[in-house]
Amino acid sequence: MLCFKLHVRVVAVGALLLQLVSAAPRVIDLSEQTWTLASPDSDVSVPGKVPSHAHLDLYNAGVIEDPYVKMPCQTTLHSNERTHMSERLARLNEYEVRWVSYSNWTYTADIQGLHNNGNHSTYLVFNGLDTYTSIDFCGHHIASTDNQFRQYVFDVSEALRSCRGVSNSTTTTTTTKTSTPLNREGLPRNNTVTPRLTVNFGPAANISEAIADEPGQQTWPKGINMVYQYSHREFVRKEQNDFGWDWGPPLVPAGIWQPAWIVQLDSPDSLYVRNSDFDLYREGQLNNLSPDQNTNWVFNASVDVVGTVPEGARMRYTFLDPDAGDRVVRSGELSDIENGGDVITGITTLDRGDFELWWPSGLGPQKLYDVEVEVVWRDKTIASVDKRMGFRTIVVNMEPISQEQLAQGVMDGANWHFEINGHEFYAKGANFVPPDPFWPRVTEQDIKAILNDVIDANMNMLRLWSSGAYVPDFMYDMADEMGIMLWSEFQFSVSLYPTSPTFLENVRQEAVYQTRRVNHHPSLAVWAGGNEMEKGQLPAIRRNFPDQYERYLNEYIELFLNTLLPAVYGNSRSIGYMPCSTNNGYLYLDHSLPIPFVNRFYNLTEGKLYGDSDYYDYDAANAFDIDTYVVNRFANEFGFPSMPTIESWREAGLPEDQLRFNSTTVVLRSRHYPPGNLDTDRMDPPLRGQHEMAKGVELWYPIPNKADPIANFSAWCHTTQVFQADFYRAKIQYYRAGSGMPQRQLGALYWQLNDIWSAPTWSGREKMFFAAKDAFQPVILAPVFNVTSGLLDLYAVSELWSDVRGEVSWQWIGYDGEPGAPSNRSAELKPSGAAFGAGRTNFTVGTVNSTVLMTLNMTELTAEGGPLPSDNAILVADLQATGAQPNTDVTRTYTHSTYFTAGPLSSAKLVDPGLSLESGDGAFTVTATEGVSAFTWLATDPELDSGVVVVFGDNGFLLRKGECRTVGYRVVGGGSEGWEGRVRVSSIWDNTQPY
Repeated sequence: MLCFKLHVRVVAVGALLLQLVSAAPRVIDLSEQTWTLASPDSDVSVPGKVPSHAHLDLYNAGVIEDPYVKMPCQTTLHSNERTHMSERLARLNEYEVRWVSYSNWTYTADIQGLHNNGNHSTYLVFNGLDTYTSIDFCGHHIASTDNQFRQYVFDVSEALRSCRGVSNSTTTTTTTKTSTPLNREGLPRNNTVTPRLTVNFGPAANISEAIADEPGQQTWPKGINMVYQYSHREFVRKEQNDFGWDWGPPLVPAGIWQPAWIVQLDSPDSLYVRNSDFDLYREGQLNNLSPDQNTNWVFNASVDVVGTVPEGARMRYTFLDPDAGDRVVRSGELSDIENGGDVITGITTLDRGDFELWWPSGLGPQKLYDVEVEVVWRDKTIASVDKRMGFRTIVVNMEPISQEQLAQGVMDGANWHFEINGHEFYAKGANFVPPDPFWPRVTEQDIKAILNDVIDANMNMLRLWSSGAYVPDFMYDMADEMGIMLWSEFQFSVSLYPTSPTFLENVRQEAVYQTRRVNHHPSLAVWAGGNEMEKGQLPAIRRNFPDQYERYLNEYIELFLNTLLPAVYGNSRSIGYMPCSTNNGYLYLDHSLPIPFVNRFYNLTEGKLYGDSDYYDYDAANAFDIDTYVVNRFANEFGFPSMPTIESWREAGLPEDQLRFNSTTVVLRSRHYPPGNLDTDRMDPPLRGQHEMAKGVELWYPIPNKADPIANFSAWCHTTQVFQADFYRAKIQYYRAGSGMPQRQLGALYWQLNDIWSAPTWSGREKMFFAAKDAFQPVILAPVFNVTSGLLDLYAVSELWSDVRGEVSWQWIGYDGEPGAPSNRSAELKPSGAAFGAGRTNFTVGTVNSTVLMTLNMTELTAEGGPLPSDNAILVADLQATGAQPNTDVTRTYTHSTYFTAGPLSSAKLVDPGLSLESGDGAFTVTATEGVSAFTWLATDPELDSGVVVVFGDNGFLLRKGECRTVGYRVVGGGSEGWEGRVRVSSIWDNTQPY
């Protein structure tokens, strides 16, 4: 029996997608009502929407400009018109709409379609209120809320029966006219009034300040909790990045941000399903531990309702195979029914031979089944729930390194990697942040575009970073279909948090709601309590305030272990939990304890390796020095920021005179480093971030030298992206090669996948995304250079689950494309037995592993008198191999090419590669006719205003002299006839040319 049956009655949670077969409730969708948004702090009154935020409704009404300041018709504006755009719109709109965040806002609707004959029970159902509200209905105060992430249900039956709403003859008063007919109780007769619903939102920024100022309020040492712009976010159960972050603006929105309904029940067996929790796990499975893959499956279903489930109700289930014409795979009655009134739960065992497994992308098919659970009473279905599920187990293995692993050369300590259906695999991906500060305007199409990019980049995992919002169900649905594992987190980040009983109970209900809402998705990979606290806040307390460390450690344990862990374990057997995104695992796991996860924290043994890593180094001089990279079992964050393209800057409304690297507008848009307050005059923190990007360009690449200042700015922006791409590629290659090193490294998730606005950020999407795509291919070559020793190792790396065999060839060439060192010198220098000038070798790589193909002493080779001129030597290597695709009988041929430059491109003897470009048959063909083309880049010419948005199938690649590459594309927006003629191709050499 699932232990969550001990917990579920207290809070019923979730989302809908349901069908009631009989005794159906009356459901009024509040998005279909007519809403007004007004502020008592001003004369503003505009049409409102549900779901929405006040900013969005004010923008739609023309009261404010879009905080992102998108150009109204960019393709029709000439450069001189852009120049005359108001600088207020160009750079300060984020600040000029700040008054919205400091104001109170009231959403009002006169509800149409309600029955008020006294026979109904009536409820308000809100799936999300952001954040501090006071709710009135029919002139009665109903409730107050203080958590953006909870579902709220309020019984308003009595308020409706005594409704003093709005007369049908008027919409301007909140009292019933004296001429309104009354019933015998002196109340308005049915249908003579329109019930009024008001949801009043208080400003979270002001309220957080007031909470912090309360006498006796919890405090933390100065400098421990990270402040980006607004202070005291730790008191507010709201998107933490709404208060500012180092990649986004602080807008602190308010509104009914999720769907909402009014539900009326008219009989004892009338039920409304507010959510359900379906769980699939192996017999005997325990959270955080790898189960026996040869046991049968257990299906545990729990349905949360508004109303009361009648005594004697039963539960039926049906599993359908949609790929076989909805064939019934298994059906029957659930047993061990537990009826808690507002929740009913049942369980059954399923034969493992009846079901196919679900696998992540690249590791097998994404098999999904349609599951229906019915609540039956007196032989009629009174509620039913339909969901899609996949049969899989997913575990983060944190168990001690075994003797078998030690014998294989794995460093002692503890594992830290994911296992799917009993198989360890290499997790490849990135970190996902909110795509918009206003979630109500994020569409399924927006998320689908992002996830398409994820699959296109050979990824299989996204970390849903905490301190945004819990992502919508449709994102999990898409991930289920596409095979993208979603590392999910509760919304806490880089702060210590309150531990008052009220706060903890609020968090507990939030966590139970969110856990149950998404538990059925096979893409759900793990729950983490939050982000970075065990890397940042706790060590800082331990280091700087040792006398207070025990107190704050215990408070941390109270929230992230004693509160959040039971919310997960109590509602799921199939998913694991860890208290923080970056952690050292557990000392031990004992399911006989009330809290089974006994955190290791900093109880480390010298010479042993534990945990995953979150590591940044913004000294560009260290960017390609592996001795500065952290050695770990799994890398969950790493990155370096870069500038957006000039097209993105213009889309953000920057006038031409602000298109400079350190212009006021550009620096105001930068949040790295965060100012730590709302002072717009502090330019030094972001200027530091600008300097770090500029240093990366100056150290490693030709400094842009365009005569036109706008073109030069564009080249600088582009080159920061080149540096970012090179850095990500080097890190990913090192981490993937680590699968065969003593650290047995099995995951790389870079920071960050996507952007929330146009600004300097860590995002690789729509920049040099192709570096990650290349490095995440199933079988790759990975050059790993140790600056300290001067040794260059070339690895073959495979993520496959069987041996891969193939051949690698390599050659040194100059930038003119001619062969490098003469063969008579190569005979004298045979590092690791490999021919130096050119050569080939056969190789075999084992399961999820790497092997060294050759080692070169670059210090010796590039020394004075050595065979390699550091400014004119490139190692190019090509791999061809065969291996079996996981979970198939298909043998595939894998190819990959890579390169390594003997010295930085900043000092390289670059030549004009003589690039030519031809288009036809839905592709472009690029040829380097005169020399080597480094960072070959296709793009539409921004000065020609083509208006088309094109995604190329490859980009940022190296072409050898005489080599051509055909690149496909897809048009994703703004298509215009003849745009193909506006595509341009360039290389890093072009930066050195004034025109």
